[in-house]
Amino acid sequence: QLQACGGGLVQAGGSLRLSCAASGLSFNNYVMGWFRQAPGKEREFVGAITGSGGSTSYPDSVKGRFTISRDNAKNTVYLQMNSLKPEDTAVFYCAAALDTYVTAYFYMNINRYPYWGQGTQVTVSS
Repeated sequence: QLQACGGGLVQAGGSLRLSCAASGLSFNNYVMGWFRQAPGKEREFVGAITGSGGSTSYPDSVKGRFTISRDNAKNTVYLQMNSLKPEDTAVFYCAAALDTYVTAYFYMNINRYPYWGQGTQVTVSS
């Protein structure tokens, strides 16, 4: 089970930190990913981190603004979002996939993730 939280309303330029707590899986054996879905759009990749935390990947749209991290002792993954823009407004989801690749690059594909949490709404006002 994946439980995401931390969403809310923030002004453009502000920051938010999302958290996703996992239970029922061997957390450090799973790649954790964050995705988002804006109204009328497809769900898109936001970031991923391998089980050890040694590799991360981001799309160009958030690179340099968003940082994914994890605390394996707490079975929790985080998404620190800085310099938020109105176009970042979306429902954010965390997801888990068994860690079978060395690099997080291969986990940019949404189809690799069988386990999903409920979403948390992020709204960025202009």
